[in-house]
Amino acid sequence: MAGPPLQRERRRAADIVRLLTLHRALLDACVVDFFAEDLWAQLPPPWQTALATATPPQLAGLLAGDAGDGGSGAGGSPWPLSLLAFAAAARALAFPRGGGRTPRPPCQDARLHPLLRRHVKPKKQHEIRRLGKLLQRLSRATGCDHVVDVGAGQGHLSRFLAFGLGLSVTALEGDGRLAGAAQRFDGELLRELSKPGGPANEGTPPRRRRGRHHHPPLTPRGPRHVAGRLDPAAPWGEFLLPPDPPGPNAAAVKNPLWGGAGGPPGGGALVTGLHACGDLSAALLRHFARSPSVAAVASVGCCYMKLSEPPAEPPGYPLSSWVAALPGHRLSYRAREGACHALEGYAARLKGGDASLRAHCYRAVLETLIRAGDPSKKRPGVQTVKKAHALTFPQYARLGLPRVGLDPAALALDSAAVGAMLEQQHKVVAFFSLALLLAPLVETLILLDRLLYLREQGFQCALVPLFDPRFSPRNLVLVAARAPLGEVLAGLEEDSEEEEEEEDAAGGAGPPGEGQNPPVPGHKPQ
Repeated sequence: MAGPPLQRERRRAADIVRLLTLHRALLDACVVDFFAEDLWAQLPPPWQTALATATPPQLAGLLAGDAGDGGSGAGGSPWPLSLLAFAAAARALAFPRGGGRTPRPPCQDARLHPLLRRHVKPKKQHEIRRLGKLLQRLSRATGCDHVVDVGAGQGHLSRFLAFGLGLSVTALEGDGRLAGAAQRFDGELLRELSKPGGPANEGTPPRRRRGRHHHPPLTPRGPRHVAGRLDPAAPWGEFLLPPDPPGPNAAAVKNPLWGGAGGPPGGGALVTGLHACGDLSAALLRHFARSPSVAAVASVGCCYMKLSEPPAEPPGYPLSSWVAALPGHRLSYRAREGACHALEGYAARLKGGDASLRAHCYRAVLETLIRAGDPSKKRPGVQTVKKAHALTFPQYARLGLPRVGLDPAALALDSAAVGAMLEQQHKVVAFFSLALLLAPLVETLILLDRLLYLREQGFQCALVPLFDPRFSPRNLVLVAARAPLGEVLAGLEEDSEEEEEEEDAAGGAGPPGEGQNPPVPGHKPQ
């Protein structure tokens, strides 16, 4: 009989599907079509009236559910009850994403050994340290010290796990060039470790000064690199496809769970994927479910628009029989692409009145010109125009139109009609904000589907907001194991509390500590 957690998760998935079905037009709308397809007219009239005069900070309040800004529209008049109910339902059904208490941008992570920060951006440092600590706790709980990092890229997580935490690591990467780069970075670190008396061997001594951290010595054992792609349809023992493109040095074997001598591992393995793209995350879960030698999995997904759906076999979504049976569970490409947007980041831009908000309006106006110039073109790919918000619209159009094969001189770039559309920038921003309210719901549904897939097969599993969503928008990690997870999850809470205490001791949002860079104006997390 289904236990209470399973019942709650099934009910949440069903409620999300019902809400998405009610607002399917908004869910599947593309803001690029705002003028070309008159998207504003699709909103309920009371919503149009309220949103037409809403300020960006008020829209930010609506997104965040802040009582101050989200409870009233322009002039202090209340939002329509139907709009408030929609926003409240969307927030209530989305999985909690956590978040730090201080608005500090991502900086160099002083908790990482300096050598492990090389070649690693601050956002990635935050991610590999947090995920690495989770995997370390999983290793202790399961007795497995072997980790397979799938989609390892340039090996930043694998290096931290191997050199920093002393785990045995196999790094699997489908792009041979990235696998080669990872090996070069490993070589650099090993050369530093070979220097006698260097800081890499001795670690860094504890200090009492604010913002300083003690780093234990690094372990002189690097990851083992395997070039190959995951075959989602193959048995676990034969799951590798050749790398594409091939790498010059990375070894290729059938099963990275096996040791260098070709024998099976003695104590099983943990499998992880940090922002494993599209179907790769689904393949990880399938392989975990069918392989008794995998003790646990920690998966952080991304690029939901690349998920395959039926009739693809096996599909990346849905995985669970429960979600597959829900009427209206299908998600369009646009809905899945929207789930990759960062609600927290956009809300911050709204609060600050960021000038870059006009970029959506520029692209929507450009779409009307594109269709006027060539009716056969609909939403053609226009490469990002750098600092579009700093340009006038004619300047922007002269850069964008040639990219889709149109001559700017043949179109009126400063007509009265164009001017009238540009004056509706606030409506474009309001419409995009509404659509963005649904983004966390879609992500929650996709991740709930994966959670339910594992629960249906009897595994212990949980969704954990592991990263700060302001720095890392795809911050939810799906953890599953063949043993109870209570001790691991409790340990994660302890880690978070310790970090908060360290932030408080360091002065919260004060000056960056040792190894941290000052904030860069205009920096935006990816």
